[in-house]
Amino acid sequence: MRFNSTLNRITPINPTYSKHGHPEFPPGTLRISQIETIPQPTPNPNYTFNPDLQQILAGKQLLLDDLGMPLEEIQAHYENGFITFRKGIERHGKKPSCSRCGNKDPGLFASFACSRCGEVCVYCRKCIMMGRVSECTPLIGWTGPEPSFKNPGKILEWQGTLSDGQQIAATRAVETVRQHASLLVWAVCGAGKTEVLFPAIEAAIADGKRTCIATPRTDVVLELAPRLKEAFPSIKIASLYGGSEDRHTYAQLTIATTHQLLRFRQAFDTMILDEVDAFPYTMDESLQFAAEKARKLGSSIIYLTATPSRKWQAECRSGKRPYVTIPARFHRHPLPVPEFSWCGNWKKQLQKKQLPKECMRWINDRIKTGKQALVFFPHIESMQAALPILQKFHNRIESVHAEDPDRKEKVLRMRNGETPILLTTTILERGVTLANIDVAVIGSEDRIFTESALVQIAGRAGRSASYPTGTVTFFHFGKTNAMVDARKQILSMNREGKAKGLLD
Repeated sequence: MRFNSTLNRITPINPTYSKHGHPEFPPGTLRISQIETIPQPTPNPNYTFNPDLQQILAGKQLLLDDLGMPLEEIQAHYENGFITFRKGIERHGKKPSCSRCGNKDPGLFASFACSRCGEVCVYCRKCIMMGRVSECTPLIGWTGPEPSFKNPGKILEWQGTLSDGQQIAATRAVETVRQHASLLVWAVCGAGKTEVLFPAIEAAIADGKRTCIATPRTDVVLELAPRLKEAFPSIKIASLYGGSEDRHTYAQLTIATTHQLLRFRQAFDTMILDEVDAFPYTMDESLQFAAEKARKLGSSIIYLTATPSRKWQAECRSGKRPYVTIPARFHRHPLPVPEFSWCGNWKKQLQKKQLPKECMRWINDRIKTGKQALVFFPHIESMQAALPILQKFHNRIESVHAEDPDRKEKVLRMRNGETPILLTTTILERGVTLANIDVAVIGSEDRIFTESALVQIAGRAGRSASYPTGTVTFFHFGKTNAMVDARKQILSMNREGKAKGLLD
């Protein structure tokens, strides 16, 4: 796309085409990245804006292709001061940066012969899954009034009761929302973090604030959405993930994957980031950029995790980071503490189509007693090698991994009690709750099993009030610092829970 630029506006110019099909533009037209300062017309109070466009664009930054509306209508809203055009690619000297995802890595930009501007155009490869942002691409936003909501008489209709530990954290979260501040909620696995958020969400909505709960994984969005809709049945709620039908829904409460935040800009008064220690959020600077960009200036932010990074833990203890802990589960039973069991060179055993006798004894005991179990492996290959060995003992034993097309069905069968033992990679280290299980890790010395991962894995056991205990065993070929530190963290939380009177 190319524009005519004057002192008070820019105007998109459609190309004509040569007999060979090449786009041709009048002289003097510019790509948006070549316009030094993009003028913003003052709002026309007498202009009747399109409410559908307002719903789609408020708090967003989208491509023209995302809108599905005529360019003439977009331009009319711009000229009347209701829409902004921003450069999709900025230049800092010769170095490009992406305005949508914050990418500045030269290796993550490429160029192509662009039919929209008639030049070789640089584009961002980092966020291309959300649509291509290039040098001639405007990012379109809304500067008109935001859509408004009328709150119901009763916002929160959840009938449950918070535990003492949950109530302390919930009170701090409400204070954080009202003071436009920051808070880390450091809660053990199974502490009931979602319910802790209910009073804070209620306070934000009562004050007319838009709230977003963002999480790295689609599975969590799909799990949270029905629970929040049940707790807040009269509130407009949107759930956003790849392929979601709520993509253009303007809502008081938005539940989104962190990837979806790339489409937002200064949208939310309250941002709640769940699982801040989880992949891919911790490894992807563009997702962290997106989360900050989606917040309004002066907004509040609440971080949720069971396993903060070492850096964050140190900041908490030194007083640099405001935080609150929930060191005990709502059912007042201590966290299961992992046992360490040396099993020798398990990889060599697998090559011989065998598993160490310690591992086999553990699995056989569960099959005999009818106790379901999750057994974690560091890699798909080792898991798939173990599967036929174990299926000789019970033909309903299954395996699951991230790329498994039957993943949801297999987890459901496990949840329904149809599968006695489910072998898994770290894909099930979080986000899945099974009522009555034991947990084993085979090869817990592998580098993929970080302190954080092992704490999360141990946290799969004993989550239910009906079955608050469970055995957790780390089978290893040599203890690691991660194993020792994970056990220390779990013991530390149990001590704190006991000291605060949160454990029976």
